Amino acid sequence: MPENHAPLGETSIAHDPIAQFGEWYERALAVEKPLPHAVALATATRGGRPSLRMVLLKGFGARGFVFFTNYRSRKGRELEKNARGSLLFYWGGLERQVRIDGRIVRATRRESDDYFATRPRGSQLAAWASPQSEVLPDRRVLGRRLAELAQKYPDQVPRPPYWGGYRLLPEAIEFWQGREDRLHDRILYRRARNGRWLIERLAP
Repeated sequence: MPENHAPLGETSIAHDPIAQFGEWYERALAVEKPLPHAVALATATRGGRPSLRMVLLKGFGARGFVFFTNYRSRKGRELEKNARGSLLFYWGGLERQVRIDGRIVRATRRESDDYFATRPRGSQLAAWASPQSEVLPDRRVLGRRLAELAQKYPDQVPRPPYWGGYRLLPEAIEFWQGREDRLHDRILYRRARNGRWLIERLAP
């Protein structure tokens, strides 16, 4: 049986879903190219109208899953009104998916500052130049704005106050492993009221 079709069993997986995610993520980093850390992020308006886009995972652990973006973007505006969302990783080469549902909160200013400082200068300037999700008359507007900002910030580029991190605090994490005849393995970790994780098998 190929490695990517190995059974995913309730007794063989980690008790902690973050540890299980870490194992799968390390494997994805070795196999999936070019962006194993790309993840679909679903948000919704207060009225329940959904939207979906790709973001990049920039960290994970017991405190949640972290990504960065413009707070004024569509996702940022939706999260202000409805602070719940879902992440979906799909690693086709491994026939694996991970779905994570939970509440989303802003990262600390320190976390956002620290990560922004690691970004390439062009990406830092672009965070200022782009009014993300707003209508533009043409692309030249971005070019002119970028040139102006390059002159304004010849050395260090500060983080825009409307740009920073979010952290999804997981309440449910599902691991999906492809199997033959479409009888896939689906293992769900669901956080109970006492804070412990319950492990359940779902039908494919």
